[in-house]
Amino acid sequence: MVGRDVPGSTQAPLETIRELVGSPGRTHPYPRYERLREHGPVVPIRPGLTVVVGYAECDAALRDNRLRVQDGPSYDSIYPEWREHPALRGYIDSMLYRNPPDHARMRRLVSGGFTPRRVSELRPAIERLTERLLDRLATAGAADAPVDFIAEFASRLPIAVISALLGVPERDQSWFRRIAADVTIALEGITNTQELAVADVAMQDLGNYFLALIERRRLDPVDDVVSALVHAGGERLSEQQLVANMMLLLTAGFETTSFLLGHCLLLALHNSDHAARLRTEPEFALGYVEEMLRFEAPVQATSRWAAVEVDLLGHLVPAGTKLVLILGAANRDPSRFAEPDRFDPDREAVQPLSFGAGSHFCLGAPLSRMEAQIALPRLLRRFPRLSAAGVPVRRDTWVGRGLDELPIRLG
Repeated sequence: MVGRDVPGSTQAPLETIRELVGSPGRTHPYPRYERLREHGPVVPIRPGLTVVVGYAECDAALRDNRLRVQDGPSYDSIYPEWREHPALRGYIDSMLYRNPPDHARMRRLVSGGFTPRRVSELRPAIERLTERLLDRLATAGAADAPVDFIAEFASRLPIAVISALLGVPERDQSWFRRIAADVTIALEGITNTQELAVADVAMQDLGNYFLALIERRRLDPVDDVVSALVHAGGERLSEQQLVANMMLLLTAGFETTSFLLGHCLLLALHNSDHAARLRTEPEFALGYVEEMLRFEAPVQATSRWAAVEVDLLGHLVPAGTKLVLILGAANRDPSRFAEPDRFDPDREAVQPLSFGAGSHFCLGAPLSRMEAQIALPRLLRRFPRLSAAGVPVRRDTWVGRGLDELPIRLG
């Protein structure tokens, strides 16, 4: 069924989708989500392609195992040349692009590094890293010099935390930030093969780095996730799968948290009441971070395809249909959230879909939340006169939504 126009609609759904993957849509996606919502929570675009913007419908789709992630065999039908791109091969070998039973096996092996106990034990280390980075920020912003919060803090903290988990030396962390930004172009989908070429080069370099790290841990294990995976008894990941999942943990754990921190500070700079409460009310950061995940999801969309015909809360999805689940739209569904375009850190029962749901729920979600909840109050207490020092620069991507630069003065 082709997407239909509805009374009062000013734009056909297909045209709106085309805008979203272009620069104007990447910068201002939310009005375009509402144009799609005019056509209902589930919007057929053309035969074989449907977008989902409703909260309940996205949540149900994420939890329905009949709706599968795009894996190697399904890529064969839509883009047979995918194996020629190291960036696509790298991610497709990870659990992100695997379906049952393979996904459950991979996730079980990797999840040992993200148990509630292990994440909780990281809190003191995150607090120490935060204080070190605040000292560094103070030096960079001395004499009221402008400083880029993203480069000097928001990217460094999650890189340091995930590097500690993976056992990556501190000297390599600045290189990680640069190369991870190039690799994640592959997560935007196959829309620009020229951009994908940049990701291919980065993925090859990162793959070679992780192969060397695996070999070092094979000979000399330490207390990190890589050593645990390399020396696991019984069932193990292949070397190719191990590299792919390490790259997934690095890029997913780093980029999403960096985007979250950037958005948290950006709104605090424009709302002095929220900034003051973050400084003085220890529990306020919990609701503030959760509402930010709803309001500005670091990952705006994901996809599934129907292995069989599926009834999605009353909407018939034919077998073979690709579903684009727009999480950023679901998080602003007025049928789920009152005044969804208003940022309200006191909002109750938020439960955003920003980290997914179901069997593919993000392993690193508790860690990302913890980093932001620890870092933001400490930042604002340390620099109570912190202010904007220029215009933020947004990443020119749609799926990954965040800031590349946020100039500030520490005051």
